[in-house]
Amino acid sequence: MLKRTSWTSKLTSTIAAGAAALMLFAGFASAHVTVSPTAAQTSAWQTYTIKIPSEKDLPTTKITMKVPEGVAFKQYQPLAGWKITTEKNSSNEVTSITWEVDGDNEGILAGQFQQFNFVVQNPDTATEVAWDAFQYYSDGSIVEWTGQPSDSTPHSITTISEDPAAAGNQATTGGHDSAGTAGNANDDEAAAGDNNAADDTKADDDTTLGDALNDTVTGEPNNTDSDPGTLKLQQATLIVSILALIMSFLGIALATRRKKR
Repeated sequence: MLKRTSWTSKLTSTIAAGAAALMLFAGFASAHVTVSPTAAQTSAWQTYTIKIPSEKDLPTTKITMKVPEGVAFKQYQPLAGWKITTEKNSSNEVTSITWEVDGDNEGILAGQFQQFNFVVQNPDTATEVAWDAFQYYSDGSIVEWTGQPSDSTPHSITTISEDPAAAGNQATTGGHDSAGTAGNANDDEAAAGDNNAADDTKADDDTTLGDALNDTVTGEPNNTDSDPGTLKLQQATLIVSILALIMSFLGIALATRRKKR
């Protein structure tokens, strides 16, 4: 009776150790959906980038991101192979944007990531905005990136500050896509002696905004190359997982042999 109890205990411990190793290293290999920059200036027309990694052995086929309250969505960047749509409320404000595979595009495959760019106008007061996102896989499963920073699936947060120094990693492009406000752009243009440039730019923006918010963009598949860092993590996870399984089987075999004796 004592021998059987000891054998069962060793077998249970071996299996538990193997399972714990698999869960541990799978956690190390995980990556989050993120929106950057994480700091930006109040009232600025800001270019943001949402980065979507595929954590499963299935392709990601759709991503929906909610536009935070107080953030005014302006434009999105078309991307071949992805259909882009927006939803609006009764006030004609964009409340969410969705990127979905189109045509022959297989989606974001395991070991890959995809980035999508969009432009918004930041709130005019200092605050923190949370970017809730929903990641859809080909099997119909959904990962909701809506949790707090300490959760396993946190949403990304951007700190909006009145201090320009707090927006150190903002986009570096010019015009309305830059970190500066429309007022700052007008000041620079006045100093250069171009009094009409600001009005011309505004007219161009008004034209493209209407098109951007109403159009559905289609194109050819355009999967990104595999992220080297993600691939290395996945390879390491696979190797460690295999070793953990081998150790588990060896433990079972050893326990069985001792039982026969």
